[in-house]
Amino acid sequence: MTTSGTNTQSSSIHGTWSKRWTFILAASGSAVGLGNIWKFPYITGENGGSAFVLIYLVCILAIGIPIMIAETMLGRRGRKSPILSMRDIAINSNASGYWQLVGIMGTLAGIFILSYYSVIAGWALAYIPKLASGEFSGVSGAAAKSIFDGEQGLLSDYKTLLFWHSLFTIVTVYVVARGIQAGLERAVRFLMPALILLLLVLLGYSVMEGAFAEGARFLFAFDASKLSWNSALVALGHAFFTLSLGMGSIMAYGAYMPKEDSIAKTITIIAVLDTGIALIAGLVIFPLVFAHGLEPSAGPGLMFISLPLAFGHITGGELFGTLFFILVAFAAWTSAISLIEPGVAWLIERFGATRRNAALILGGAAWVLGIGTVFSFNIWKEYKLLDTFTIFDGMDFLTSNIMLPLGGLLIALFVGWVMKPEAAEDELNMKNPALLSAWWFLLRYVAPTAVAVVFVMGIYDKFAG
Repeated sequence: MTTSGTNTQSSSIHGTWSKRWTFILAASGSAVGLGNIWKFPYITGENGGSAFVLIYLVCILAIGIPIMIAETMLGRRGRKSPILSMRDIAINSNASGYWQLVGIMGTLAGIFILSYYSVIAGWALAYIPKLASGEFSGVSGAAAKSIFDGEQGLLSDYKTLLFWHSLFTIVTVYVVARGIQAGLERAVRFLMPALILLLLVLLGYSVMEGAFAEGARFLFAFDASKLSWNSALVALGHAFFTLSLGMGSIMAYGAYMPKEDSIAKTITIIAVLDTGIALIAGLVIFPLVFAHGLEPSAGPGLMFISLPLAFGHITGGELFGTLFFILVAFAAWTSAISLIEPGVAWLIERFGATRRNAALILGGAAWVLGIGTVFSFNIWKEYKLLDTFTIFDGMDFLTSNIMLPLGGLLIALFVGWVMKPEAAEDELNMKNPALLSAWWFLLRYVAPTAVAVVFVMGIYDKFAG
């Protein structure tokens, strides 16, 4: 089919998802990761609980879903890597081919994120044998903290961190190297159902053993006094981070989406599933935190100090603590395999690389960058970028708070104002005119305005405050 000068291929040269639900599992896997299980609970605690959750939900509904629909649509329209899809669609819209820079930025963001993502995932892998062996049984708070970040703790042992970082990277590269159906599909078909099952088991455990009412109140009771521009920026950045927006993953996965599938319905399912898992993770974690008088705003250590301490003092804690960190590892893996897919697809298209070699090159690049994150917790921890950030903090801020929102902003502007509307509508094929109009309004006006305002004010608040 040819519409408005844009050629729509039936499938990508890299392959196509065999079923709609496979794409939903894959895209949900990309979205559901450490952002839901590790990052969402601790940034919720740091930013006032329920007030932050409200801002986050607004960001998902008014900004995240419209941009995610646009990004998926671009991927399916182009049927190539994000870089070449952006270039081709721009040229067919009589616009500059320099729009491919959006794809380049997203592809680089994915590699940058994987570089530190695999290090944090490595912490979760390291904690599986620790919980299973009973190392946290009956320990004090000081002892639990020491196991994580003491002089002889996990973060101080860069050799151990490098081992788990390397192992996680190798497993990720292996899956991506096997291709769409033999690698990505097989992984998500097992990992996503297993992840959801583990999460529900842990939720039941939290209801029985934790202070569930207090945890739910923390997540859902509104307190306007906790709102700030920085909280809004964190919420927006996390909405992009958790939905994998602006990093090319969703555009790459969209390129493998069958033509007959409804993009809007599929993306809505994915967003609801992703948000639901994040909230359930909060309902798993905070009741256990409050039941033991722990601090919900404990930062990144919430999952690696407070929770193991809680599991160490609860009946069945060894088993359920082990299951929790297996859950975290599974969630991280489903996201990690999507982070280098855009770059892998581009190397195949641009240079004729084999999928295996492309995965090895980009996985190796992410591994090397990750060494900086490993060292930022020990031998380089005194080194601060701009006298503010460790290497890990700097990479996290650069990607989550700058590259991803900026990428999403440019995607909204491109689809909303540059791409030919009839080409976008042909690809979306929305049957309800009212929903189509609402999407156009959110994408053209609400999303870019909100992203720009929160982005600028959040950066100002971060450095001027």
